[in-house]
Order: sequence, then C-alpha cells, then structure tokens
Amino acid sequence: MTPTVTAATADLVVLAADELAEPVAAGWQLVTAALVAIALLVVLITVVKLNPFLALILGAFTVGIVAGENILDVLESFTTGFGDTTAGVGILIALGAMFAKLLADSGGADQIVDTIVGRSGPRSLPWAMAAVGALIGLPMFFEIGLVLLMPVIYLVARRAQVSLITVGIPALAGLSAMHGLVPPHPGPLTAIDYLGADLGVTLALGVLVAVPTVIVSGPLFGSLAGRWVVLAPPDRFDVRDDEERGTAGDRRPTFAVTLLTVLTPVALMLAKALADIFIEDEDQLLRQVLDVLGEPLVALLLATLLAMVTFGTALGTPMKDVGKIVESSLPPIAGIILIVAAGGGFKQVLVDTGIGTLLADWARDGNIPVLLLAWVLAVLIRLATGSATVATITASSLMIGLVDGLSTGETSLVVLAVGAGSVFFSHVNDAGFWLVKEYFGMSVGQTIRTWSLMETVLSVSGLVFVLLLSLVI
Repeated sequence: MTPTVTAATADLVVLAADELAEPVAAGWQLVTAALVAIALLVVLITVVKLNPFLALILGAFTVGIVAGENILDVLESFTTGFGDTTAGVGILIALGAMFAKLLADSGGADQIVDTIVGRSGPRSLPWAMAAVGALIGLPMFFEIGLVLLMPVIYLVARRAQVSLITVGIPALAGLSAMHGLVPPHPGPLTAIDYLGADLGVTLALGVLVAVPTVIVSGPLFGSLAGRWVVLAPPDRFDVRDDEERGTAGDRRPTFAVTLLTVLTPVALMLAKALADIFIEDEDQLLRQVLDVLGEPLVALLLATLLAMVTFGTALGTPMKDVGKIVESSLPPIAGIILIVAAGGGFKQVLVDTGIGTLLADWARDGNIPVLLLAWVLAVLIRLATGSATVATITASSLMIGLVDGLSTGETSLVVLAVGAGSVFFSHVNDAGFWLVKEYFGMSVGQTIRTWSLMETVLSVSGLVFVLLLSLVI
C-alpha cells in the first residue's frame, strides 16, 4: 500500500528525531529557515547565476543561522555531511565516469547503437531509439549520452525520412529516465545515501519503473510530438555515414561483450539484493560472496577493471593509453562531485536543525502520502532552480524524517518518487533545455512543446508507476 506518515509510526519518528536532531528553535523559525534557504538557492542559481556548489554552501549556513544555531555547530554539521557524502557517493560517481569514458572511446556505445538500430524497421525505429537511449543512459551522464547519440539521431531521421523529433524524443526519454531513476547516476545515488535505502532493491525497482515510463514518454509521446513539430536534421552538424562508422568500428568490441560489460555492475548489485531476500542465513558462503561483490563500490570497481580489458587492452589498446582514457574522465565530473558533496553538507544542516523531523510531524498529522509529498517537493524545487541534482538533494534532505519505520521497498519507492519529480518540466532555467534546443535546432516554443512536455510526461508517468508498485510493496 502507499506509505503514509500516520500515528502508527509516531514513536519511530520521535526516536529518530532524538537521534538525528534536537530542534533548537520554534516550529515557525525552522520553517522560516528552510524557506529562506530554498529561496536563497533559487535566487543565487537562477538570478545571480552562482555555481550550485557555492549556492549550496551559502544555503546551508543560512539554514543554520536563521534557525538560531551556533555558527561553529553549523560548520561542523556541513563538513560532516560533505565528507560523508563524498565517501558514499563521490567515489561511485568517479568510477561511473571512468566506465562511461571507456565505453564511449572504445566504440562500444556505437556498437550498441548500430546493432539495435540496424535491426529495426521504420515503424520500430522509435522503440529501438528508446532502447538505445536507455542502454547508453545506464552508465552515462545525460549530457554525455546526448552528445554521443545526436549524430545517430540525425542519421536515423534522414534514413527513415521522419521528423527529428519522432526518433529523438524516444532516445531522450531513455537517457532522462535512467538519469533520474536508476543508480549509479548522481541523483538516485544521493537520494539512496540520504534516505538509507538499499541500492540493489532501488536499482531493481528503478528498472521496473523506468521501462514503462520510457515507453509512455518515449515512443508513444514521441509519435505525437513528431506531428506537432516536424524537423529535418540540421545541416550544420556533421553526420557520420556508413563508411565512417564502419572504419571506426574495425576495432570495436562485439555487441555481446559490450552488453556483458555494461550489465556487469547491474547484475552484481541485483544478485546481492536477491541474495538478501531469498537466503536467510547470513553465514552462508554464497550470500557472503554476493554481499561483497554486490556492494556498489565493489561492483563498479570490478566493472571498471573489466571495461579496461574489454574496452581497452583486448582491442589492442596499450595499457598506457587506457590509463590516459581513465584519467581524462575525471576532470569533467569534478564539479558534479563537489555539488553533490555540498548538497550533503546542506542536508546535514537541515537534519541537525530538526527541520526534517518537524516536516515529518506535520505530514503525519495531515496523513499525507509520503510518495506524493516526495514527488511534489522535488517538482517545486526543480521548477524553481532548473537543476535535477539540487531538486534531488533538497527534497531528499527534507524527507529524511519521514522514511523512519518504512520497509526497505517503501524507502526505495520514496527515492524513485524524488527522482521522478526531479525531472519535471525542464524549462529556460535548465542547462539541459538549451542543450536540447541547440542540438535539435528548435525555437524556445518548439523545445517547450517537445522536450519540456516529454520531461513532464516522464515525471508524471514515473510517479504513477511508483504508486502502482506501492500497492504491492
């Protein structure tokens, strides 16, 4: 059933409040502190154009000061949260970036695209593009996946003689759904870390939610959007033809090897989750082995080492060059790690002031469904800041006091609800909006009618499927 914060969880919430934070101010002062901090984040990011890393630091100090905390206590809370988040999430983001860079530079991503798209007829092309977007989006950040897929989208649109939107929207839906719902992307990882969710269970449920969500927001919505906005592939972009792709593919990994490597971390983490569910004896050797191999850090580390072989040395690339590829993957994601870590500091200040506990009390008294509240909070912050990462960080921080007493599966569903809300209606304050607009050569109005609406459909349908899952979890 859909989890709600009711009187049945009152004692657990109170106990959690004692452990998490001892409120240092009256309720009105805590609410004021949260509202002022969020308003400051919005102004700094959207008006002043300050980097979210700095904005989150200033927002964290604003929360503590307005709530009446000692500035040194605020500093301690922030640095504690910053360090914990870096240890829990930052390492995984770095390993994911290494893996994605190896996949892209080896031609493995092209192999996935060519194999799936090459076997599709005109009618099934949108579905194939959605599958490609989802597979490429599983290990890659949205922006990297978009840059990688755009030449393919242009080529497919020209071959099939259909609107760029008809084949482009399904690919974008696959990328965006993975980015918002499925670890090891920064948003879901951050929410999992903050809310204490099980990564394997969240991964499994995330895939269950992502598949129908991509279908609805991708091929189905794309067929409508392709009629509203008819676009030919822009001439100003270079499109790789068959000969170029064939030459580039001489030393590419096979499709089977590529798929095996991409799915290795997913399989290991899912195996751990299944072992925890079906093998009750914690001392059993199989469970102990799977518990170790399925730990996110171990799974991603093993997958990255495997990728260095399958996407590197096995193709004849010297180990020295493989090392350079891995090294080059880190600078582009340094900013992401810092933003996520600063969000961890912001979260910890919110926890230590008792704002999350106060919100939990109010939600309990009002009998508000936790999943709906998580989604709405993420939507509001996403609309205000334009950042899915900031929306995830802030909404997850506010939800910490509300997940106490929920089962493992229910906590994972809260993570997914936050993730679904964090991608709602991308518009002019979102960098992704302008990236899509320029690559597709659309006007602002056309981008809103296609990309922005697709993100909205994805967000709402994601919530719907999360709520349906909650009926049986």
